[in-house]
Amino acid sequence: MDTKKNARDRWEEAYAKKEERDIEFSTMSGVPIKPLYTPEDVEGDFEEKIGYPGEYPYTRGVYPNMYRGRLWTVRQFAGFGSATETNERFKYLIENGQNGLSIAFDMPTLMGLDSDSPLSLGEVGTEGVAVDSLEDMERLFEGIPMGEISTSMTINAPAHVLLAMYVVAAEKQGVKPEELTGTNQNDILKEYIAQKEWLFPPEPSMQVFKDMLVYATEHMPRWNTISISGYHIREAGSTAAQELAFTLSDGFAYVEAGIEAGLDVDDFAPRFSFFFNSHVDFFEEVAKFRAARRIWATVMKNKYGAKDEKSLLMRFHTQTAGVSLTAQEPLNNIARTAFEALAAILGGTQSLHTNSFDEALALPTEQAVRIAVRTQQIAALETGAANTVDPLGGSYFVEALTDEMERQAYDYFKQIDDMGGVVKAIENGFQMHEIAEASARYQREIEEEKRYIVNVNIHEPQEEADVETHRVSQEVSDEQIKRLKELKQRRDNEQVENCLKAIKKAAEEGENTMYPTIEAVRAYATVQEICDAMKEVYGTYRETPVI
Repeated sequence: MDTKKNARDRWEEAYAKKEERDIEFSTMSGVPIKPLYTPEDVEGDFEEKIGYPGEYPYTRGVYPNMYRGRLWTVRQFAGFGSATETNERFKYLIENGQNGLSIAFDMPTLMGLDSDSPLSLGEVGTEGVAVDSLEDMERLFEGIPMGEISTSMTINAPAHVLLAMYVVAAEKQGVKPEELTGTNQNDILKEYIAQKEWLFPPEPSMQVFKDMLVYATEHMPRWNTISISGYHIREAGSTAAQELAFTLSDGFAYVEAGIEAGLDVDDFAPRFSFFFNSHVDFFEEVAKFRAARRIWATVMKNKYGAKDEKSLLMRFHTQTAGVSLTAQEPLNNIARTAFEALAAILGGTQSLHTNSFDEALALPTEQAVRIAVRTQQIAALETGAANTVDPLGGSYFVEALTDEMERQAYDYFKQIDDMGGVVKAIENGFQMHEIAEASARYQREIEEEKRYIVNVNIHEPQEEADVETHRVSQEVSDEQIKRLKELKQRRDNEQVENCLKAIKKAAEEGENTMYPTIEAVRAYATVQEICDAMKEVYGTYRETPVI
């Protein structure tokens, strides 16, 4: 051995003599991956950039002991058919070890429509639970103590209406708003960027957000008013860095909205939470989560002057990637989901949803849901992943990738700021164009076999799998519409009309719309009636197409 050469020179010489596989070594987002990482690839001072769990800048986790103290919350997303059917699924999940509920609403509810709307035809209860009125919310939680369970509601454009329904349904159980724990997704900005489910133009939508934020800050101290969501941005085709950057820039826009509403940043920021996607590129996902915590803490402290430590803590929920699931050989999705779940765990998530293996085909069956829950339990109790805090911290590769995620995010922040902020960037189609470009690049890589998906463009199945799927019958829609019709006949319709007028008056005069919305809900006004009343004041929105 030539002792005059240092170890790195020897390794590089030996490596050069070896053949590499003929593939592109990069992350799913296109970040080039070097064959080896060393201390030279890690930037900055240890305590400044990495530090210790539970301490600024929280790269290694928001709590000192993380999962050694308490495991993440198993929070499976569920909802289909009627409120009664979903109530039964909730009870099944609780019996099988789930300790937090997460509600999936059907498309009409997400779009502020009632089940009897012509636009709801064929969609009632098919992708989530149909909720038209307080009566449905009451049935949804029948026999489930709302003061003891944490509930996440994946609802955005009509989030103020569904929160009002949740508050009133809890009151009927004897539970005060101050006692409720859970989260409204309530992230309207990401709707314009990715999911495309909005009611009003961006500016009025932000006003409705402010109304909810002020109400919850004053009356619901244990409730997370918003879950700032990168999940849908990633599902739309973004890179990991774009998910990180666009999600956090949305979060900063909500912080600014709260300050504009007259609130002190430390009065509301501790109740902000986040929702990320965990895709199949394992190390890139871990790096993304670590960079997210560091960026949030740094900007909240240095730009917005947050002094309460809780304002600096990025707490987030994670869901494994729906777009990574394949219809071909669906049982293989169990493995994909397990790897994605482990990335979220090693990235320090506070709660986790694992997708069911059959979701590329239909709503999940009970067997598939049970396997998804068991996947989390195996990760928690058998793998050892929860035995130490941030086990990948200090990995030269992970730390270098964390720095790269952070760098790309700040580049995007500057571009968005130069355009005049998030809303202006949305109106210009900036985020949507960037996502479209990334999605097209990824699809080309698959078609050109520069990137592989097992069962899709390599190791393709020889025969089609026969998998039992869950279906929602037409009877669900018929029954839901029948119940809604009966409700409208027996309620006090004059009272409903007066409540809707009060909502419009509040919107016109710039008053907080949450209070008249709660009164309208008590009178059993429906989701669409309330949303339509507000549309009369705020108008509707059509986005600029992105080509």
